[in-house]
Amino acid sequence: MSRSPKSYRGNRAEVAEVLIPPMGLVGSLRIPQQSCGVIAFAHGSGSSRLSPRNTYVADALNHAGFATLLFDLLTKDEEADRYNVFNIPLLAERLIAALNWISVEPRTAQLPVGLFGASTGAAAALVAAASLADKVGAVVSRGGRPDMAAAALEEVRAPTLLIVGGNDEDVLALNRAALARLSGPKELKIIPGASHLFSEPGTLDAVVAEAGAWFTRHLPPADQSAGEG
Repeated sequence: MSRSPKSYRGNRAEVAEVLIPPMGLVGSLRIPQQSCGVIAFAHGSGSSRLSPRNTYVADALNHAGFATLLFDLLTKDEEADRYNVFNIPLLAERLIAALNWISVEPRTAQLPVGLFGASTGAAAALVAAASLADKVGAVVSRGGRPDMAAAALEEVRAPTLLIVGGNDEDVLALNRAALARLSGPKELKIIPGASHLFSEPGTLDAVVAEAGAWFTRHLPPADQSAGEG
């Protein structure tokens, strides 16, 4: 459900604060007037829906015509327990709940769905994609830990792009190993000079370009009437 007092129409996009059932997790839904898909974000450990990097990527995807949903995967009480931050099955369960909400929310129900995961959120995205193969059109991981998806990797059929910084050597090795286990269309993109957080000049823009191209290429055409404001 939405809190209409928090909704407004901004630059090219309608923005609404939403609550994802059944836990009432707080999220931000941004819908361009002409949307070609909706991308749900799964942030990593120690982050939230307010992650500046994910917000930056989401804003760029909005300008490219994609709706985005950034939401907190855990309640405040759950975040206090560090175990939950790395509980991939729990995080995937919350992401699946968000995808189910997207599928019945009138503003997004007819849009093809992609997932964007960072750090441990990437593992949750892959587990969700494996569980809801018919609902997920494409997956992008930024500096992710796809290895933590474990056996679910072999079940992922959605086209999956793994983006890793060239200087993030340990995570790069883990991504290479995970790539070999993915069964569907897949690609590993290394951003030269980037560290784990993609804080170097231009590196996050490279992530945006790769993610936008991947979603554009792999998400099926949307019902054009679904994104009209």
